[in-house]
Amino acid sequence: MCSVKSSKAIEALSLVKLSEPCQLVVLISGNGTNLQAIIDACAARTFPAKVAAVISNEPAAYGLQRARDAGISTHVIDHRKFDRRTEFDGRLKNLIDTLEPGLVVLAGFMRILGFDLTEHFLGRMMNIHPSLLPDYPGLNTHARVLADGMNEHGASVHFVTSELDAGPIILQKRIPVQPNDTPSTLAERVHQCEYEIYPRAIAWFATGRLHLKTSIAYLDGAPIKA
Repeated sequence: MCSVKSSKAIEALSLVKLSEPCQLVVLISGNGTNLQAIIDACAARTFPAKVAAVISNEPAAYGLQRARDAGISTHVIDHRKFDRRTEFDGRLKNLIDTLEPGLVVLAGFMRILGFDLTEHFLGRMMNIHPSLLPDYPGLNTHARVLADGMNEHGASVHFVTSELDAGPIILQKRIPVQPNDTPSTLAERVHQCEYEIYPRAIAWFATGRLHLKTSIAYLDGAPIKA
């Protein structure tokens, strides 16, 4: 298990070959296509991570079935059953802690997480976002890009902080916006970017090459420049 408790621990991991895959807990809310890309990547014997569990706030999320089909443990915490956001966050934090992951992966998880939870997993939680951050945080990124007449679009992997979609960027992939693009066609091409770069960023973390230190993402000891 890749258990990362501090930046020193992460740096130490880069000096040794990990004997066991980094255990991932993946949070989803919907179809789970990014989850499937991660599951497929983990199926390779050389991939340094393994999905240990999947958690959803939506009981009907199809991604849960994807996990079950792959023999992965699933859990549901329905946010509608909590009167306060902090209560949901607390239940989620406690469940993740019992699973003891090396990394928490947000893959289409459509809940804003509070300060206490994000600070608890700071440096051990990452997210994929369908835009070239810091541009277009939040929802409806494809339609907004088209409305603004942008020439390029893409996807970003970033560490999660308490500020929405504003954590240190780890990896991005850019694509050109075509004259005949619609939000749906653009979304499909951005999805392909996500399926490529998210497993790559996870592998960097799992092998100790990637870590967060003083609000800066480092790869192989050097700060990552946006």
